[in-house]
Amino acid sequence: MEEQKFTTVSIPKPLADKAKKLIEKTGFTSLSSFVEYLLREIVSESSEDKKKSEEKDERVLDLEDKLRKLGYM
Repeated sequence: MEEQKFTTVSIPKPLADKAKKLIEKTGFTSLSSFVEYLLREIVSESSEDKKKSEEKDERVLDLEDKLRKLGYM
């Protein structure tokens, strides 16, 4: 298995303190694991949104092509 490499990210101390209080009521064991989870969710959502947008663009192009063939465009 490939060894994972890590990097350090800096956030303002007040934000970190608020996040630490928030994770006390969750199953997260550290601020790092909480931030990693949030970033994974955001990146995943962003990828899904982009895919949905591309699929929508294809449907619009297909519809435009059909309308053009029917003489409406």
